[in-house]
Amino acid sequence: MAEPKRYVTSEELKTHNKPGDLWICIQGKVYDVSEWMKTHPGGDLPLLNLAGQDVTDAYVALHPSTAWQYLDKFFNGYYLKDYAVSEISKDYRKLYFEFTKMGLFEKKGHGVLISMVVIAMMFSVCVYGVLFSQSAFVHLICGGLMGFLWIQSGWLGHDSGHYQIMMDRKFNRFAQILTGNCLAGISIAWWKRNHTAHHIAVNSLEYDPDLQHIPVFAVSSKFFDSLTSKYYERKLNFDSITRFLVSYQHLTYYPVMCVARLNLFAQSFVLLLSNTKVPNRGQELFGLLVFWIWYPLLVSCLPNWSERVMFVLASFSVTGIQHVQFTLNHFSSTVYVGEPSGNDWFEKQTNGTLNITCSSFMDWFHGGLQFQIEHHLFPRLPRCHYRKISPIVKDLCKKHGLPYDSASFFKANEMTIATLRNAALQARDLTKPVPKNLVWEAVNSHG
Repeated sequence: MAEPKRYVTSEELKTHNKPGDLWICIQGKVYDVSEWMKTHPGGDLPLLNLAGQDVTDAYVALHPSTAWQYLDKFFNGYYLKDYAVSEISKDYRKLYFEFTKMGLFEKKGHGVLISMVVIAMMFSVCVYGVLFSQSAFVHLICGGLMGFLWIQSGWLGHDSGHYQIMMDRKFNRFAQILTGNCLAGISIAWWKRNHTAHHIAVNSLEYDPDLQHIPVFAVSSKFFDSLTSKYYERKLNFDSITRFLVSYQHLTYYPVMCVARLNLFAQSFVLLLSNTKVPNRGQELFGLLVFWIWYPLLVSCLPNWSERVMFVLASFSVTGIQHVQFTLNHFSSTVYVGEPSGNDWFEKQTNGTLNITCSSFMDWFHGGLQFQIEHHLFPRLPRCHYRKISPIVKDLCKKHGLPYDSASFFKANEMTIATLRNAALQARDLTKPVPKNLVWEAVNSHG
């Protein structure tokens, strides 16, 4: 005779939400992932941020179908007594499995090959121009071309972190190190840790690292309360220096984006040299070493210091376009304070995300992330399919009364600057914060 099922309630599940005692629920079954957290390929943050919750939709979105077979070894014998599935979650899961049956997650097109060929060509032209031309103008163009190379390698690094862009895992890992660490100087391990946290907690002021740019930027007046970052595990102090910098953030936005790469360089080394567990730390450091050999060496081949500075500024400024692109998708969207929830995955992803409208000719420029809503809902889907599924996602949002916000590239820039400007004006005058905050939040809550 089969043993009767054992149940826990959602309230009981919530008590198992810390390292050493971490439970999650997937499709009504409860799993103890306390030990798995230490070796989880996606890192510990996704599990910690959604600990003690039903995480079915997040699990569906972020894991390949092959991962389901490994779940049973973590099953602790309990079922969630009050497990329920909302109508939007039912439709979301149904759509996900429809895409799976269509083979969309496996059909990657030829975009990766084309991108790699283009990157190789740009790299060759840059090296040739620096070594064999005496023209300062040619050197300036080469510096800008280097920036475009970093942008395109960044898109490939992004894709390879979400799904396998190569034939097998070893080649995929090689592509990650090559495009991220070696060519761009950005640790793919740092990016995956940061970016996964962003996907799990999109636009949470406390949990999403992509919004935590204090003391330089504050997208919401709620940062004026000196929130604590759960990602960086420190308080984001809103002191006099921060207040001054934020007061002019709408004016400093583009200049800062031109040198934002310096922050990524620093963050890469901070993680790799920390006590945080980092898979393949040696590979990561070796890849960064390769970058910090070839790039300074190439710059040193320029004839004088003025051209060297010009080359570096040109490459940094052009790649600043990508940093602008990253912020446009979220800075002007709805934000919230608090931990992410596993039961409103679809709602959080659509509320906190803005698409960029453009012609198909410009898809290469945006790296697929102009369909940011589609990407957040289906992060493992190759970018070549986003334009195809966009009308389906839009209809699903309409069916459930959820926003499907989009704007042109220039309009999105206007919206971002407006968000920064409104917060900057509040930072200058905090004598009447409550009325101003309420008005500002109302105006900037899209959808």
